[in-house]
Amino acid sequence: MTDVSRLAQVRARLELPLARRASGLLEGRHRSILKGHGQDFDDLHLYAPGEDVGDIDWKSSARAGIPVVRRFVRESNVNLVLVVDTGRNMGATAASGEPKADVVSFCCALVAYLARDRGDRVALVAADAERVVQLPPRASTRDLEVLLRTVEGQLGVDAPASDLNRALDRALSAFRRRSLMVVVTDEARPGPEHEPLLRRLRVRHEVMVVAVADLSPVAGGLGPAGAGHGAAADPTGRPSRRATQVADVDGTLDLPPFLRGRADVAAGAAQAARARRESVVALLRSLETEAVSVTGTHDVVPRFVELLGRAKRARR
Repeated sequence: MTDVSRLAQVRARLELPLARRASGLLEGRHRSILKGHGQDFDDLHLYAPGEDVGDIDWKSSARAGIPVVRRFVRESNVNLVLVVDTGRNMGATAASGEPKADVVSFCCALVAYLARDRGDRVALVAADAERVVQLPPRASTRDLEVLLRTVEGQLGVDAPASDLNRALDRALSAFRRRSLMVVVTDEARPGPEHEPLLRRLRVRHEVMVVAVADLSPVAGGLGPAGAGHGAAADPTGRPSRRATQVADVDGTLDLPPFLRGRADVAAGAAQAARARRESVVALLRSLETEAVSVTGTHDVVPRFVELLGRAKRARR
């Protein structure tokens, strides 16, 4: 691992138009959950009994013929909290063939980079079945570099099993003030077992999920899909297409040669993966939580920009 600035690595890969767009979309996150008197106009809505008559926009009411209230939002400094799943499933192989740990690290570095340029603070909750690491909100370049290296140090195939609930519970208990929570996990999560904590977290905070997609189990004979799996790799870290065995973070899965490359097996695996993703999407939709899936470091930036855009439109 090269000893270079993680934030500098993001800057080198971030195109200026995308950086500006992401920063602009992130600007819209910094709003109080409470409506009321403030500096920024939000919208007009029909007057409801019990509202302050002082908020009535009389000119708009005269044009509409009914009482209309002018609504504002109050500005609020909001912390960004990275909630990272550091279970060994995150040390496997991403859909792009890269180590999932590299993709997770780049996701976190992108959030830290955008926040630093805005002068915002970033906190960390990283957890698995045996470990919980929490870092307080900080904004300096040095502190953010420490945060990113902390995340990197927690990821690997020798890490304990995943326990996303442990991370969500710590985030819920540690951050009382409304924050933007960016949950980084794999495409098999969150599941039904995470719904209660996610629902509570969503009430208090704004939550977005970034899921790292797994490598297909039979695409080119590279390795099993799903949480906690990864492909056999050569010394450069790239998956080996000549491997007769598939590396699994929980052991070794023997994949018979006659199964590798078969179209029907690949189609079945793809269908199972789609069904799993759809169940996750349905859960998050029921919680009104925006999410995005990334396949590798190459699509982290555009997908994150897409996520911010969808989350901003959902607020309107």
